[in-house]
Amino acid sequence: MSELSTSESSGSSELSGSSELSVSESSESSEVRRRPGRRPGSADTRGQILAAARETFAEKGFDKATIRGIARRAEVDPALVHHYFSGKEGMFVEAMDLPITPDVVLSAVMAVPREEVGERLVRLILTIISDEGARQPVLALVRTAMTNEQMVATIREFLGQALLGRVAEALEVPKVRMEAAFAQMFGVVLVRHVLRLEPLASLDIEDLVKLLTPAVQGYLDPPR
Repeated sequence: MSELSTSESSGSSELSGSSELSVSESSESSEVRRRPGRRPGSADTRGQILAAARETFAEKGFDKATIRGIARRAEVDPALVHHYFSGKEGMFVEAMDLPITPDVVLSAVMAVPREEVGERLVRLILTIISDEGARQPVLALVRTAMTNEQMVATIREFLGQALLGRVAEALEVPKVRMEAAFAQMFGVVLVRHVLRLEPLASLDIEDLVKLLTPAVQGYLDPPR
């Protein structure tokens, strides 16, 4: 009889615990449902932000796009955007699948003496673009820009403000000279990897570095 009573008491306790757990879970569920504000981080938060960034950059361009606007579109707190990305520039690079960031370029040019900057830039760009996985997104972006005025404006804003402008300022050269150096390299990339003109298309990277460095360095040297 005592055992039966103990068993019944145990069963009653388990039922009571189960009931309390159910009430607790229900309360937590209600709290989650009632919680105001933007969506918290999740496994796919980064992907949601990138998708929102692509749409925002396509609509507004680089200059007018804002971290807060992208966060609003992604339905996340702006702090999460800063958590996943190093500012608007870093987000643009990842959204467009570009192979290099402005910070990497700046670090490269500031790590060598002034007279070696041209060679460093030429080797950096040629080496990165030689990898097909890195090259294809860049060429795809160029093709899109050729038929999309908004994309042209977006790329122009990014290059002018976030990349070439920053490098020109760091090197203390007129921005037009930095743009001329970029144009030299951009033309070589197109001829080498799109038109595939020989012998330029098959030239070894080191030989090409020797060929291009004097011209690029000339743009970056202080005007006399």
